[in-house]
Formats: sequence, C-alpha cells, structure tokens
Amino acid sequence: MHPYLLHSGHLLLPTFGVLAAAGLMAALTLSLRTALIVGLPPDKLWNAGLFTVLSAFALSRLLLIAANLHDFLAYPVLLLMVPSLSAAGILLTIIATAIYLRLRHLPLLDTLDAWSPCATFTWAFLALGHFAEGSDAGLPTTLPWGIAIPPSTTRLHPVALYAAIAASFLTLILLRRLRHRHHPRRQHPGDTLALALATSGAAQFLLTFLRQPLPDSSLLDPIQWIALGMIAAAGLILLLQPRKLVTHAV
Repeated sequence: MHPYLLHSGHLLLPTFGVLAAAGLMAALTLSLRTALIVGLPPDKLWNAGLFTVLSAFALSRLLLIAANLHDFLAYPVLLLMVPSLSAAGILLTIIATAIYLRLRHLPLLDTLDAWSPCATFTWAFLALGHFAEGSDAGLPTTLPWGIAIPPSTTRLHPVALYAAIAASFLTLILLRRLRHRHHPRRQHPGDTLALALATSGAAQFLLTFLRQPLPDSSLLDPIQWIALGMIAAAGLILLLQPRKLVTHAV
C-alpha cells in the first residue's frame, strides 16, 4: 500500500488526492472528444464539467462548515482537509449543474451522454486511489492475487482494483456506444447515460458481495441500494425516451 506519494515532516501528499485530481483532469480532457461525438461545443462542455467539479467541492465544504461552525472557527485548516462529499452536497451539485446547463443552452441528455464515459474514467482513477491507500477492504481469499493490508497478514480480495478494471472496460464500452449514437436505428439521446447507469450500478452491486460488510448494514449494503437506484434510473430514462417507429416498405 502507498497511501502517500510524498511524506516529509509535516508535508503530506496523499496518493488518493493526486489520483483523484488526475482523474478529473483526464475526464475533462476526454469530454473535449465526447463533445464532438454528440455535436456539442467542446469548450462549453469543458466549462460545464469544470463548473460541476468546482460546485461539488465548494458546496460540500460549505455544508461541512455550516454543520461544524464552531470547529471551523477553531481549526479551519484541519476541518477543510476532512472529506466532505455527502448526499446533500451531491444533490445541491446536481441542482446547480442543471441550472448551469439550462443557462448555457446545453441539452441535458446530450450533455449527460457525453459525460458518461468521462464519469466512468474518473471512477477508474478513484478506485486506483482507494487501492493505493488500502481503504476498500475485501473479504478474505485464497486466490493468488489476494493482497494483505498491513499490519494484518490475511489476504483479501483487491476490490478497489476490480473496480478500476471494471470502470476502465465500461469507459471503452461507453465510448464505442457513443460513436453509434447518430445512427437513427441504434440510439437516441439518453441511451448512453442509461447504459452507464445500468452497467455501473450492476458492477457496484456485484462488487459489494466481495467487500467486508458494514457492521450496521441490514438486508442490503447502502452502496447496493444506490446501485439499484442507478439501475432503476436507467430503466426510467429508457421508458420516458420517445422512440421513432421504423416503417418498412412492402
């Protein structure tokens, strides 16, 4: 495990943070390509992606400060270093992004289609970050690629590595799917998004069976509930999308 790329005195450079930043930049760069595929201005999609990233960071920090104002006044730097992305922060980011897209006249489904492979690409980097810091522990295994997280010597499933591999394959699949979106009989706006939600949700749901269960989890792990929600959202998108009837000459 390599949780820090640099550790010198009080200077710490966490591997997860570096990979997360690299993943976001790589995703933004990829969006320049996917924008052209769906017919959107690349600079507009880049700016929208950057707005979303900065909104998630700023809104999550504001929520953290609001909930811990006394601690922030006493230890502002330490509090701001705490991971703060929450469900409320994600919801506010979605709302802010939707408003931004409307103001910039970016079609919602086309934009989300273009962002879908970018999102799975980011997921691959984040998973590698979790693997480097050993924060996504799996169940014990006797498989030869099992990894022990010090100080324990028990070999565990490298779930984070599985997730990184799955996310990489999904990125390639979504890019391939996106290239066929202009075929009138193959795809409609929102189909790539639906595929991303369904496949990512299924992957996360299955990977949870290899993770160590949470002590207070009930029938399903929270991640599994989120995964099922993603799959349901994918089905809803497909159901609500108008389909063109293809007629054949007799």
